[in-house]
Amino acid sequence: MTLQVLYRGPLESCNYGCAYCPFAKRIEDPAARARDEAALERFVDHVAADSRQRWAIFFTPWGEALVRTAYQRAIGRLTRMAHVERVALQTNLSVSARWLRRAEPAKVGLWCTFHPTETDRGSFVRRVLAHRAAGATVSVGVVGMPAHLAAARALREALPEDVYLWINAAKRTHGAYDEALRSAFRAIDPHFETNTFRHRSRGEACATGWDTISVDGRGDVRRCHFVPEVLGNLYDGTFAPARRPCPNETCGCHIGYVHLDRLGLRALYGSGLLERSLPTSRRLPVVGAPRARIASTCQS
Repeated sequence: MTLQVLYRGPLESCNYGCAYCPFAKRIEDPAARARDEAALERFVDHVAADSRQRWAIFFTPWGEALVRTAYQRAIGRLTRMAHVERVALQTNLSVSARWLRRAEPAKVGLWCTFHPTETDRGSFVRRVLAHRAAGATVSVGVVGMPAHLAAARALREALPEDVYLWINAAKRTHGAYDEALRSAFRAIDPHFETNTFRHRSRGEACATGWDTISVDGRGDVRRCHFVPEVLGNLYDGTFAPARRPCPNETCGCHIGYVHLDRLGLRALYGSGLLERSLPTSRRLPVVGAPRARIASTCQS
């Protein structure tokens, strides 16, 4: 079994200043950065040492990690390990593709968010295409603020057809969407509706805690980012994978509900699961998903 790890270390900083993000323009002091880099190195060392396990790593930082040389080195090192199948990262893609020279690009997946207030479309698209030309798999997204609709439409026109453009519903900052806005965003992303509400999940079968886990900078393991219970520690051997029904009433974030068995989204995304990449042939809307319209704190 391949173990999919959503790694989130102490990093809490970003080079962008998006109004809808709590980590906008936050900068760590040198001590905080050193703690994050030490935690990251420990994690990579652990993966390197456990070659009996097959790994897929997804970096989901509170902020922007790819501007940090330590994360570029970590991705490079991980992708060169034979027992690591995939390394993905959520990023604003504000860096050039030169860093991929450190890595095996065919193993790299990039979940790239376009922030219209922080960069221009042309520069962003050029970076997307450069990373793709270097061999990485990319998906691209926009936070679904009403003010971003025109930018999202223009971005869809500028990207190659086979690059999936998803829309993250801004459930925390925008709230409910009227039908006109829903329709407009669905025209860009046929799966937008799936992300506009929280899915009932209590007691539901979910792969988190089994083949997908969340790991923090201390090595503590949780089933996902949204269930606080610690299941053990990755480094001391106290974590054991097991199938566990979801304890939460609902799940409203893509990186959580994508693992709910009932929704069938893991099969939909296939090899692009971690970086949210979707082949053109699979971009049909999910229908019939039960809804629970509850306020969310997740923008994905």
